[in-house]
Amino acid sequence: MQKYKPKNGEQSIPVLKIRELKQGFCDANSEMCLSDIDKVYIIKQGDIIFSWSASLLLDVWTGQICGLNQHLFKVVPNKYNKWFVYAWTNKYMTRFVSIALDKATTMGHIKHSDLNAAVVIIPPKKEYEYLCNLISPLYDSILSLRISNYKLMELRDFLLPKLMSGEINVSKIDI
Repeated sequence: MQKYKPKNGEQSIPVLKIRELKQGFCDANSEMCLSDIDKVYIIKQGDIIFSWSASLLLDVWTGQICGLNQHLFKVVPNKYNKWFVYAWTNKYMTRFVSIALDKATTMGHIKHSDLNAAVVIIPPKKEYEYLCNLISPLYDSILSLRISNYKLMELRDFLLPKLMSGEINVSKIDI
């Protein structure tokens, strides 16, 4: 994202780094990048993000639109549902962390070959469809609740300073 730093007045979005992934949102300390970067580097709510270097993390992003920084993968399932890809990647996280720790000199990481070595069991089509009917609504509900939580956090951060300063007065509201 260093190649895409905005100049004065250019439209920008925050950069998603490991720090932001850990805390679950971008903030005033997040670096910025141009908003018209290639779509493959744009992170939206619901994208699966995998940190493969330093701090190995896996999460479904529920924060604002941002740009993808190095050391992070946007996992884009093309054949299987997101819940399935997330669940299998999550199953291997302990192993990936162990691999990274074994390689750590200054900053442990995993390689593409480590990802390729991970074996995934694909159920027969009928069983997979049955699982999708059971798990997809749960996955979607969890994602929806996390996005709602993020929106409530944004609303709190917007309103609280106005309430504290007296810019908004709620003393005469009858509840």
